[in-house]
Amino acid sequence: MPSAFRVLHALHDYLPRHQAGSEIYVAQLCAAQRRAGLRPTVLAAEFDPARVHGQLAWRSHDGVPVAEVANTWQFASFDGSYRDPALAATLGHVLDIVQPHVLHVHNLLNLSFELPSLARARGIAVAATLHDYTLVCPSGGQRIHRAESHVCHVIEPARCARCFPASPFHAQLRFGQLARHAPARALGRLAAAMRNRAPRATTAAGAALGRTTDGAIDAATIEQRLAAARTAFAHFDVVVAPSASLAREYATLGFPTERVIVSDYGFVPLARQPRVADPDRRLRVGFVGTLAWHKGADLAVDAIRRLPADRVDLRIFGDPGVFPEYSAALQQRALGLPVHFMGRFDHDRAEAIFAQMDVLVVASRWLENSPLVIHEAFMTGVPVIGAAIGGIVDLLDHGHGILIAPDDPDALASALRGLIDAPSRLDELARAAPPVKTIEQDAAEWIQRYIAVAAS
Repeated sequence: MPSAFRVLHALHDYLPRHQAGSEIYVAQLCAAQRRAGLRPTVLAAEFDPARVHGQLAWRSHDGVPVAEVANTWQFASFDGSYRDPALAATLGHVLDIVQPHVLHVHNLLNLSFELPSLARARGIAVAATLHDYTLVCPSGGQRIHRAESHVCHVIEPARCARCFPASPFHAQLRFGQLARHAPARALGRLAAAMRNRAPRATTAAGAALGRTTDGAIDAATIEQRLAAARTAFAHFDVVVAPSASLAREYATLGFPTERVIVSDYGFVPLARQPRVADPDRRLRVGFVGTLAWHKGADLAVDAIRRLPADRVDLRIFGDPGVFPEYSAALQQRALGLPVHFMGRFDHDRAEAIFAQMDVLVVASRWLENSPLVIHEAFMTGVPVIGAAIGGIVDLLDHGHGILIAPDDPDALASALRGLIDAPSRLDELARAAPPVKTIEQDAAEWIQRYIAVAAS
């Protein structure tokens, strides 16, 4: 492959402000591709009410150019959230500047479902990684209905129409519509709250600036979005699903699977941590991830409540500011229990974080893809207890971990009690962890895919 081979990675937001799994993965993949001689660029959106909608800014992160598009959600209606003319014009401008040989789509949320067709119209090949369900779920890609505590095993457009108005993205849509006509002074009072995507800001916006009419969001509106998603998917030359579960889900939802390859993520290797037993013979349980209902931290707390307080210790690593209401309720729920809230963590400290636990709990309620935190536990020698849902099953099946019934604190407590009573099981599980693909191997695999799709 020539050293001037250019790849444009597109995703919904990016480091350093946003530090979820897909953002970290893209940064590591870009670094590995640079070492292999490629020239990666990142295209990402940023919700910033202080900027002009559609405005383009260039910056750099770890030596990789980043084209950051301001998306203030100032859309006249819901369909602007997935195909907006102002954003499309900016995205086309980025394609013309970078002139990539391949567009690698990681997420079209906050960008436009039209991006793949814009690339194809310019003769640019399009590859994609499926990280979640944002193509089919307008409320964030987890396929959950938070207000009704419901996991969407099938897509019900009528339910989606009820779910979206309660999501943070509807708050952004409402704010954007208000911002089009709001007095600057009133707008300024809301910008800081909205920039953090606080769901409660919808109420604040309505009180301060009055109500707007954003058009009915009904089942037909959702069906139109699904049709646009399928059109975007049709422009992908090759699609990678990191888990077999995710591939099956998209097939079930009616997406063509002939171009889908199941291939897990690659990772920067982590050092295996020697397990040192707690001197008080307590089982040190860890939870690492977003503090949100669909991630199930409350299930871990409820399981701890069912165990002897002097034999177990739970440490929760996660930013309480992402979903502050859930985090506050979680801390209230944990009062009087051996539960410690460790706050936000830097990914660079992963080894030190896993060194503080005997077992990791992944109690997700949503149809997970291939959780990065499980791979990190494998690399550091920490056994995993996970809910038998989505891609968690693919990773922990065949004795690689302990699978429990999802959304069941009793089942989780029983699994933890088994480790308290038989601590030697921890070492057995650690030895059973499978090898993890390195990011260098992953980058090499992507180079071969890029060559194939660019040639065609």
